[in-house]
Amino acid sequence: MSEFALLTLLIGALGLVALGIGGLVLSRNLFRVVLALALAEAGANLLLVLVGFRQSAWGAIAPIIESGRDAASLTPSMVDPIPQALVLTAIVIGVGVQALALSLAIRAYGAYGTLDMNALRARMETDIDSAAGTQPARCQHAPAGGRPLPPISAGARRADTPGTPA
Repeated sequence: MSEFALLTLLIGALGLVALGIGGLVLSRNLFRVVLALALAEAGANLLLVLVGFRQSAWGAIAPIIESGRDAASLTPSMVDPIPQALVLTAIVIGVGVQALALSLAIRAYGAYGTLDMNALRARMETDIDSAAGTQPARCQHAPAGGRPLPPISAGARRADTPGTPA
């Protein structure tokens, strides 16, 4: 494989990872998030395969010993099979994670009628609050008890600050 082809594959793998991460961060639809996760996983798997790849110009061969060959005829450089085994394991685990994520998305759509994550979060919080018998939170950014002190005016602030003339 030429240097250009190897560089192209490397750029493609990094592009897949970047697209997947971008989709995870920017998408609000649950199904698109699962697809972005699959893209990032495919890019990571391609990167692992590229790490284990050695060019044929280096004399690397597959780590398979045939029954008719003697040990002296083997070249000392063999392709490392560990990254390939890791990629196969990652593919199997990734398919399982994607199947679980899609089944959870289908269940969420069946229960709430939407795949928008903001709407899902709001409806789930409402369901949890009603099941727990508590009042829903009014705002996530404000303190629970309201403002503890009245606002300080500019004139009162100067008078209370030590070392400033009143």
